[in-house]
Amino acid sequence: MRIKEQKYILPDGREITIKSAGPEDALKVKLHREATAAETHFMAREPEDGELNPGKIAEGLISVAESERDFMVSAYIGDELIGDLGVTLVRPHIKYLHRAYLGMSIRQSYTGMGLGSFMMKLALDQAKANGFEQVELGVYSDNDRARHMYKKMGFKEYGMNPRAFKLKDGTYRDEIIMANIFE
Repeated sequence: MRIKEQKYILPDGREITIKSAGPEDALKVKLHREATAAETHFMAREPEDGELNPGKIAEGLISVAESERDFMVSAYIGDELIGDLGVTLVRPHIKYLHRAYLGMSIRQSYTGMGLGSFMMKLALDQAKANGFEQVELGVYSDNDRARHMYKKMGFKEYGMNPRAFKLKDGTYRDEIIMANIFE
């Protein structure tokens, strides 16, 4: 599904357009994901993992756009994609239909301006409207900024996957498992 387009104003007055990325945005999504992977170790992939395939990204975006429950919340400044958030069904089995998984990335130069909280609030409201009863995510144990924002948005830490990520320098990071269970 596609969300209703909205605007967000940064503290410096710049206008951000919030809408769902569609297949026409596949190249922008590719470039955004490659850029965020290069900016911080908090993303699941490394730039060396290889180029993302715009064709496969477009297929995924078509699938999300045609879904009754999955959706994207994407942030654009002008024509540039600067924030990407996806909410998808965990599994299409009856016992899982109440659960969604959330993944999020924002370009580093746009963090700390309230944009992530705005996108997250919109996503949680939409997830609830789509019939999900809980939204889950995984976050690097050393990503204090993201963990703080997630907690502020109602997520609770429920577990930890030890050594979930091995960085290029040979060190490990645990993954904190979080969920926002709608009451």
